[in-house]
Amino acid sequence: MKKLTRDLLTGLSLLLPVVLSIQLLIWLLSTVEAWLKPLWELVLPQTWYLPGMAIISFLLLALLVGISFRVRVIGALWKYSHDLLNRIPVLNYIYNTIKDFFELLGGQDFSQQSVVWVRLPDTPYRLLGVVTKQGDDKNSRLGQMIADDEIAVYLPMSYQVGGYMVVLPKANVEVVNMDAGDALRLIMSAGLGQKQKQKRVKRTS
Repeated sequence: MKKLTRDLLTGLSLLLPVVLSIQLLIWLLSTVEAWLKPLWELVLPQTWYLPGMAIISFLLLALLVGISFRVRVIGALWKYSHDLLNRIPVLNYIYNTIKDFFELLGGQDFSQQSVVWVRLPDTPYRLLGVVTKQGDDKNSRLGQMIADDEIAVYLPMSYQVGGYMVVLPKANVEVVNMDAGDALRLIMSAGLGQKQKQKRVKRTS
């Protein structure tokens, strides 16, 4: 019985990630299709529309938006539209939550930051986190609130979007030679199925 239970759990661990990934992809494609198909039907006769045209047009639109962002004037307009969303109550919360979620998974906001081990006082335990602000960074609101010898570290939680920001002395952390995006994905998966390519190299002073 124990062997069968172990085999069942092994099978679920192999199947569920595949099934959920496919289901997420289907949901995304269906959503794009449902949004853009009516626009195509306004331009083309209904019989001319082919399944997938909405998805292809969405990808082309994303490509054009990415290219246009490099143009100074158009890029400024995109930034202005984002600033407008940030000023609308309720909507700005939803917008920033979604935006921060995808940037968190990609490690975009942490690209220039350090991955560190945070040592818990009087225990042998350590937590892996990402430095978000330095105390000597007076250009940020948080940087002005903490001492020059302190840092703010984000500690994500495994298997969910969430975590804690802690402020602690620089002497209480050890720098890890790892890309921030890789570290975040490693923590969120609890290290399962992940390979750490680089190891700890030094301790902050």
